[in-house]
Amino acid sequence: MLYIIKSYLSFLWHSKNEHGVHSPFVFNLVTKCFYDKKQYPEYSVLKNYRKALLQNKNTIEVTDFGAGSKVFKSNIRAMNQIAKNAGISSKRAELLFRITYYFQPENILEIGTSLGLATSALSLGNPKAKITTLEGCANTSALAKDQFEKFNLDNIKTEVSEFSAYLKTSDLRLSTFDLIYFDGNHSKEATLAYFDLLLPTITNESIWIFDDIHWSVGMEEAWGIIKKHPKVSVTIDTFQWGIVFFRQEQPKEHFVIRL
Repeated sequence: MLYIIKSYLSFLWHSKNEHGVHSPFVFNLVTKCFYDKKQYPEYSVLKNYRKALLQNKNTIEVTDFGAGSKVFKSNIRAMNQIAKNAGISSKRAELLFRITYYFQPENILEIGTSLGLATSALSLGNPKAKITTLEGCANTSALAKDQFEKFNLDNIKTEVSEFSAYLKTSDLRLSTFDLIYFDGNHSKEATLAYFDLLLPTITNESIWIFDDIHWSVGMEEAWGIIKKHPKVSVTIDTFQWGIVFFRQEQPKEHFVIRL
């Protein structure tokens, strides 16, 4: 906790709002998307999706995986507690919706479904998008799938797999993703492994969003390596998220933006 506080104070010291941004691309993104104050009707759906989970006190066995698809932890947890403690916040879900709505990505990959709070934001942001979401725990994935059906989010394909195993066995050379949301294994090694495995899927318009980039020393190191990668052009640090662009027409720049 102390480490995160120090990281946040450093973030505040270096962060800027739209007035400190001189890139037209990033300025438009910040002003028209990040700081968009419009109350979209989809926010009500996100609120009701979350409310349904928070009111559900049923318990499930949650299984987490380590390296090589080996189970390293399995426990009984209440659905409302998973939604409260492990799910994306309401503010972040609305921002994820706005980013998806702003860019209108057609092919989306999410690494880490959990109960689908972030997935629902992706789906509502572009109902015409094709979304693939990965979850390691079959029970959790099944509950998320039920939620998607209940809220008529029919553009989502759920996959149950350890993340690295899925990415290694899929022929990603035949795939492209316009947006990838990384919210799975929050470790340096896993994050960089996913980054390398998914690089063949990028296009000039691809957007990658990494969750918890300041969670630990390892995650900050991973974020630093990602920023320096030669295929990466623009990066944005919003403290909880690191957002990556591969636009060849953009000069290599890094921004620290307050939300």
